[in-house]
Amino acid sequence: MLRGKHILLGVTGSIAAYKAAVLVRTLVKEGAEVKVVMTEMAKQFITPLTMATLSKSPVLVEFYNPENGDWNSHISLGMWADAYLIAPASANTIAKMATGVADNLLLTTYLSARCPVVVAPAMDVDMFLHVATQQNIETLVKRGVKIIDPNSGELASGLEGKGRMAEPDEIVSSLTEMFSEDGNMKGIKVLVNAGPTRESIDPVRYISNHSTGKMGYAIAAEFANRGAEVTLVSGPVESQKVHPAVKVINVVTAAEMFDVTTAEYQKGADVTVLCAAVADFTPSRQEQNKVKRGSLNWSLELEPTRDIAAAIGKEKKEGSLIAGFALETDHEHSNALSKLERKGLDMIILNSLNDKGAGFGTDTNKISIIARGGETVHYPLKSKEQVAGDIADYIENLLICSKA
Repeated sequence: MLRGKHILLGVTGSIAAYKAAVLVRTLVKEGAEVKVVMTEMAKQFITPLTMATLSKSPVLVEFYNPENGDWNSHISLGMWADAYLIAPASANTIAKMATGVADNLLLTTYLSARCPVVVAPAMDVDMFLHVATQQNIETLVKRGVKIIDPNSGELASGLEGKGRMAEPDEIVSSLTEMFSEDGNMKGIKVLVNAGPTRESIDPVRYISNHSTGKMGYAIAAEFANRGAEVTLVSGPVESQKVHPAVKVINVVTAAEMFDVTTAEYQKGADVTVLCAAVADFTPSRQEQNKVKRGSLNWSLELEPTRDIAAAIGKEKKEGSLIAGFALETDHEHSNALSKLERKGLDMIILNSLNDKGAGFGTDTNKISIIARGGETVHYPLKSKEQVAGDIADYIENLLICSKA
């Protein structure tokens, strides 16, 4: 959602200014274009050179450049920005914003900004809790300013309490959520499943696969960024970041994945993306005790699990769109097309383990999207976040065409 967004970052005089460097880097990594405005006091905590290097844009402090007289127009800055983020925001700057003081470039830009304004306070606990500061924050909220609450913890003064600026990833998540509220897919319900399943053999062992869930989590986040109401049914994964607007339902087995995914679909999903790597087979019985090593061979009998894609495809509701995934190792296109037709899907996303950088356990993927009738769009190797964007673009265009 931040890809291509213009973010104007205001940095004030606070010890938390060091976090602004990480914040700029994170925003740029998310695809945003960043410009930085600093107060004179902020320069005592972090250098303009650091911020200019990370933002890839000159840092603005003065109303004009004393060397050549170039004017730094606060009006142009306010018109350029899609969001004006002031982080850290000191008690002094918050007070001036509330009372309309305009004695530096950061504040004059605030008074002329036409975009949403977001403030991340940072100060000592007593300053934050002081009635004057609380009244100033309340005034800003009434005027439509979004406040990102500071965290509690150890402060620069040595005291413990509320006043630590929110962490950069928390701030970026808040920005993302703000933009998603007016996204192109607002009002659309999206169901995604992701990750592996685990099929128990005994209390110690299980059958699973190498899926990390990263692709499915990226797809869920991309739709959430576009304003959709997203439910993610997730198998057991580790260290996957969850978009704050995504509802996650955790499952373990293929049976649980089937029951929850089909139940969520019945609640009225407009778009369903079946990305989970669900086990095709499960042990016919689970041993109650750990199976011990013996001198003879031991056989494991398996039985097929229920097919989620086929079940949802059979019950497909008019106006809904169902996308499946096909991870293949041979005859990739024909196998994927066959799966698409057999299971009644609207489209299938093919990736091959023969493509370097695609498949399980990577940060990248290379896909082809196949529509009914066999029409195919091929995409180059990209990050999984970019691939999620391509998938969402394709589905969004299908939804637009279906309503035309």
